[in-house]
Formats: sequence, C-alpha cells, structure tokens
Amino acid sequence: MNKSVYAYLKKKLKTGGALHFSLIDPDPHKQEPEKAGKMAGLCEAAGSDAILVGGSTITNQEFVSETIDRIKENTSLPVVIFPGGMTSLSPKADAVFFMSLLNSKDPYFIVGQQALVSYPVKRSGIEHISMAYLIIEPGAMAGWVGNAKLLPRNNPKLTAAYALAAEMFGFKMVYLEAGSDGNRIPPSHISLVSQVISLPIIAGGGISTKEDARMLVEAGADIIVMGTFIEKNILKDSGSSLKPIIREIKAAGERKRAGSK
Repeated sequence: MNKSVYAYLKKKLKTGGALHFSLIDPDPHKQEPEKAGKMAGLCEAAGSDAILVGGSTITNQEFVSETIDRIKENTSLPVVIFPGGMTSLSPKADAVFFMSLLNSKDPYFIVGQQALVSYPVKRSGIEHISMAYLIIEPGAMAGWVGNAKLLPRNNPKLTAAYALAAEMFGFKMVYLEAGSDGNRIPPSHISLVSQVISLPIIAGGGISTKEDARMLVEAGADIIVMGTFIEKNILKDSGSSLKPIIREIKAAGERKRAGSK
C-alpha cells in the first residue's frame, strides 16, 4: 500500500462512519503463514477494512514477516502491526500502531520498549500511528503481559480521563479493550470516552455477534476489532458468519454519521 494508512482510515471513517479490523495472530501454534493468508483473503471478502497482525505472546520475528508476506498475497487491504512487543515488528507491514499502554504499572510498557524500537522503526520507514492502549477489567492475557493497572468496569470516568490525557499528549487513536475470551468492553466506557475526545476510538475483545458490534458502535466506537471470532470461524464457514456482523457495523456507522450532521 503506497498511500498513508492513517489517511486511508480517516477518509473511510469520514465517508462510512465505522470500520472493521480483522486481527490475525502470527502464532505457529495457531496457524501457519499460508493459513493466515487465506484467513485474510476471506476477511476482505467479508467486508473488513484492514488486517491487524499481532498477539500478546509473539516470539519469532521471522515468522511475523512470513505471515505478512502470505497475507499480502491474498488481500489488498492495509496490513498493520498490532504489537505485543519488539519481536512483533516487521518492515513488511504497511504501518505499525506505535502503542503505549498508558495504564500499565510498568514504565517499560508505557515508553520503555517504545524507546528501544524507535530507531528500528525510523530506519525501516514503516508508517507509525501513535495509539494509546487502555485495558479495562478483567484484562485477560493482554492485561497480564502488560502488567496493567486495570481500569475498573464500574468507573467509566477513569477510562475517559485516561483517553482525554492521551488526546492531550497528541496520540492519534485510542484503543479500548477488556481482554479476549468473551470480555467485552462496557458500552458506558465507550460512550463517555466518545463525549470527551475527538480521536477515533477502537474497541476490541469479546465481540462475537452483530448485536455486540452494533451496541459498541452506537455507544461511540469508530472501529471494531475482531480476532478470536475470526480465528474460530473464518475458515470453517468461509466468512459467512462474519459478513452480517460487518454489515451491521457499517449500517450502525452510517446511522451515527447521519445523526451527527
């Protein structure tokens, strides 16, 4: 992809109202690169807007690059690294979310590892999109790996405060999640965050039905990320279960955009 991924996403949000990202974990215990490539092609056919590549326990950078190569052979969508650490990086991707886990208890996940990879990212020429990453209870593996001070589910004001601080720091996007394994973000958090910031809000984790997706878009999410659902279903049904969910995301986004005019 030759043009800016961030500009592409902003344009699609402006014209469509809501987007869908498909998350593929480059983990050899889950799928080989060829399988990941086929999954990406089916995600594009189902209507997804971008492919995220990443996971919490990536250890093999060469495997990440090979996975991205196979994905690009099967889709024209932008491929963005959703890094779980330094070993997630690959110049083969179109962009990387340059993430800071703002509610980590360990400075390493807030700015430490970002400083360590800043020179490699700069030298690679890969587009870097600054993103604040916030993890809400219960957090699951992402919260454990990132040593997060989990944001309480019953206190959306705290999540909104962190998101507002992220905007004031100059981040371009905010990503909210509560961990995978069916742990969906409370809509109240998304709703309040959307009221206090103007940045695109990405929501992920625990989304498995069109009702889940619609609820989060109506609450204020701009981008819905799905990973576990795709991992379990995309090859089994060739995307037939993903298509109606993405259609619902797009329809809810259109209604939200029309209502804001």
